Amino acid sequence: MTGTATAEGRRAAVLGSPIAHSLSPVLHRAAYRELGLAHWSYDRFEVDEAGLPGFLAGLDASWAGLSLTMPLKRAVFPLLDAVTETAASVEAVNTVVLGADGRRTGDNTDIPGMVAALRERGVEKAESAAVLGAGATASSAVAALSRICTGPVTAYVRGEARAAEMRGWGERLGVDIRTAPWSEAAAAFDAPLVIATTPAGTTDALAASVPDRPGTLFDVLYEPWPTPLASAWSGAGGRVVSGLDLLVHQAVLQVELMTGRAPAPLDVMRAAGEKALR
Repeated sequence: MTGTATAEGRRAAVLGSPIAHSLSPVLHRAAYRELGLAHWSYDRFEVDEAGLPGFLAGLDASWAGLSLTMPLKRAVFPLLDAVTETAASVEAVNTVVLGADGRRTGDNTDIPGMVAALRERGVEKAESAAVLGAGATASSAVAALSRICTGPVTAYVRGEARAAEMRGWGERLGVDIRTAPWSEAAAAFDAPLVIATTPAGTTDALAASVPDRPGTLFDVLYEPWPTPLASAWSGAGGRVVSGLDLLVHQAVLQVELMTGRAPAPLDVMRAAGEKALR
């Protein structure tokens, strides 16, 4: 199933289901070329929760690491030898580093990737923030905000169960989380930093509510791009951080973890991602 690389080769891949849309191969391969890692390869494999144990069992010593997307970020936990504090904090692993001895270490580069993407756009700190949505990405957003937000964070969600879940993440991560119903989501735009973590189309109706002087919007989507909300936000003069920014920054960290080479070529990887999206 997984095959074997040449004697000098090292392998990595992204796993998930569905996986055909993933830009990870484009980003990682661009990094390998720039770093002169001619014998490294990076592929994608359609793997669901049921197939993950067998896939991992079939890996040989040529494998250096794996990127994980849904639905594997939590399913992988019982299959790991160690988990970093960052990954454990949100119960989500998006990176598996495979040691020479076969040891599997789970990490999460989404959280520091979010912080790095914001920092690149000039956002070092926020006095308060708002999060749109309550899924897995929202928990990573709360973890990222625990590092940069000095005040309260309001999460706009559908249903009390989601609200309770977000308050729970706040307690766990040391963030003052308040919750509000999705019907009041336009009020989020009063915050200096808004992180939209919802699926494509969910925030489209909110584009008409963007204020005249918006702060910073971090929209985690990258396709289609720009979203109607991102377009309205930038049109009003607000700062926008895109899902591609996040994807590239978390991939940079993955490349560094898997290859041991740093810094990974951020600009080259972003250019490759932009070209692929065009």
